[in-house]
Amino acid sequence: MKEKIREYIDQIGPQLEELSDSIFDLAEISCQEFQSCKLLEDALAEHGFQVEHGVGGMETSFRAVYEQGTGGPSFGLLAEYDALSMGHGCGHHMQGPAILGAAFCIQKLAGDRPYKIVVYGTPAEESLGGKIIMQENGCFRDIDIALMMHAAPETCVDIKTMALENFRVTFHGREAHAAMHPEKGRSALDAILLSFHGIELLREHVLEDTRMHYTVLDAGGPTNVVPGKATAEYTLRSYNTGYLAQVVERFKKIIEGAALMTETTFTMERDPAYSAKIPCLKLNELIMENARAFDAPQIAPPREKTGSTDFGNVMYEIPGSCIRMAFVPVGTPAHSQEYLNAGKSEEAHQAVRLSAEILAGTCLDILDHPELMKEIREDFSQRKALMSEKI
Repeated sequence: MKEKIREYIDQIGPQLEELSDSIFDLAEISCQEFQSCKLLEDALAEHGFQVEHGVGGMETSFRAVYEQGTGGPSFGLLAEYDALSMGHGCGHHMQGPAILGAAFCIQKLAGDRPYKIVVYGTPAEESLGGKIIMQENGCFRDIDIALMMHAAPETCVDIKTMALENFRVTFHGREAHAAMHPEKGRSALDAILLSFHGIELLREHVLEDTRMHYTVLDAGGPTNVVPGKATAEYTLRSYNTGYLAQVVERFKKIIEGAALMTETTFTMERDPAYSAKIPCLKLNELIMENARAFDAPQIAPPREKTGSTDFGNVMYEIPGSCIRMAFVPVGTPAHSQEYLNAGKSEEAHQAVRLSAEILAGTCLDILDHPELMKEIREDFSQRKALMSEKI
């Protein structure tokens, strides 16, 4: 079967590479990926997928379905395609073509066995966390596993990602002349500074992998005026989603206390919350078995801990994994000029092909060995139960 996968991906490889290069050249930023989205949708429609545009509350998203028979596994294949302001410096242009290659390969080689392929186009990963919005609007409930690829310096999978909560808080005080009548003022900036100090004191009393960041967005004006309005942004992270919820409640008390001490009020904006992924080690192992079988370059051990991603929200509810495919030298940082320069290289084209082979191989292995899906579900359920335990 592996050789048949190679042969088929070799046949459609030029089409996948051309698609990758086209999305790279478009370089459409979050929520503006109209042409990139259409390129992927058109290719899926040509292969018999039923395509629905603009699903889950996102204008540049899509859902494409191909089903054969009933009662088989439902493979979820997810693709991002948004660029940074610098261009495709994170390699998202490779994801859609790799996912399509895997989908078409499953179609070609699955035989008469029942299965469903659901390809989700997921925009705005770099800004809004598009998958979070899509999930809140009912997406991803129709798949048994969720698979992705992402460009990387090394070929590997992830174990943990960080849950993330982001807040913008505006304190409202009372302006006054800072020299003539400071007693009449109530400083919104003082409230921000007190909140920062409160977070610093909190650091001693949280788990060691908790991260808390903050910055002033608007300090409120010149030094000779007591600031009547000032805004700060706060980001809180943990590798445990449930524990982060506890930290958030303590953070809110700090904000309330800062307002109380300065006799100010506040308004709070909260961004969509990122969950920490529930790792499915059985699925990770299956993907890496395929990575080795297809001779992927620069294979490395799993990344034990990483940052935050909206894919974590999907993987908090559904078994999933992302193959990180090497296409640049080890140590090259994402969101860099080096990533951008390599975006249309032969290594990038090879990464698209290999990712398609690995993901197709993973799904076809599950079709060949139905007991794997049961093992994946059991592994996921056990780890979710552990992650859900209150700390």
